[in-house]
Amino acid sequence: MFHVKHRVIIIGSGPAGYTAAIYLGRAGFNPLVITGALAPGGQLVNTTEVENFPGFPEGILGPELMDRMRKQAERFGAEFLPADVESVEALPQHDDHPQYRLTTSDDETLETSAVIVATGSNVRKLGVPGEEELSGHGVSYCATCDGFFFKDKPIVVVGGGDSAFEEALFLTRFGSSVTLIHRRGSFRASQIMVERAKADPKLTLVTNTVVTAITSDAPSPAAADETSTANSSVQSGDQAPSAPSIKAAGVSLNIGAGVGLTKPGTATIDKPAITLPGLDGNALGGGLLSGLAKQPQKYVTGVTLRNTVTGEESTLDCNAVFVAIGHTPATDFVADVVKRDADGYITVDAGSTVTSAPGIFAAGDCVDRTYRQAISAAGMGCRAALDTQAYLE
Repeated sequence: MFHVKHRVIIIGSGPAGYTAAIYLGRAGFNPLVITGALAPGGQLVNTTEVENFPGFPEGILGPELMDRMRKQAERFGAEFLPADVESVEALPQHDDHPQYRLTTSDDETLETSAVIVATGSNVRKLGVPGEEELSGHGVSYCATCDGFFFKDKPIVVVGGGDSAFEEALFLTRFGSSVTLIHRRGSFRASQIMVERAKADPKLTLVTNTVVTAITSDAPSPAAADETSTANSSVQSGDQAPSAPSIKAAGVSLNIGAGVGLTKPGTATIDKPAITLPGLDGNALGGGLLSGLAKQPQKYVTGVTLRNTVTGEESTLDCNAVFVAIGHTPATDFVADVVKRDADGYITVDAGSTVTSAPGIFAAGDCVDRTYRQAISAAGMGCRAALDTQAYLE
């Protein structure tokens, strides 16, 4: 067991944690960020395209956004430890400030004068076949984040509380239809939300029903290879008419003609070349690695349902499934030192990130049960850093 002393430790590595690290790093505090043992970067590392984070007009992949935030924090002196925090313990005061001891999953002990908790929350999942496989490809846990991608498509929402109804009503802006599925005969949502949903012609409510599987469809690998080969064959009239060609695993090369790109995925070369199996035509125009052969990606095509009263099974076609059955904040490890509400969210003073424990601050989805957006978490991380700085100075 090792004992290490730091002025500030940030627990969590999503937008809130990284933003706090950037601000504290620039202020000269050299914070230690405990990123988590398995997947640093928070929930965004599991997302695909992020289009609503300012500064990226073309959008950005979630993992790339988190990597950029980490590098920016590192530039200003933040250090990183890939571990989980198992517990936080209050120690006697030092220099008029309480001290805290953190024990990690690696049995390492760290002491600090200030802690920022930015561990986020975990979405509750259905736990049905197809959910994990299709996450990010039709299965989503955030209507605000992903609703835009399903314009004029049939959408399913699973849940029965206010959050599920809010998401379903929001998604009627985009989907051709929205079906809200709830396992019970009555809803937990407020009556006004239920009435709004019933009044919306694009929204259908289905009760006493559970989703037992999320289904998908995709072309077979063989069909995909044939399509890729066909797409990569030379079709331009400017090419030499009788040049021999070589085809291998989705790449088509014409030999004996002048060099020229006619469209993405088509090319001619003026001398024999070595062909690489597993490359499609884009390898020539977009760089070697960009053309590596890919398995066809599956997308949501429907759900399998079971009536909880009759046991009858049925299917429903859709292109998106939004799961809205709640979140679980990752805060159990600080339960002994800070106050939490009945659902486990850390409580903070109004308008700040100050918790019930002096020197411990909280930001992001472990506090916020309402917005749960990357940009709002980042803003809260900034506030936590400034609150921490004021506390230490």
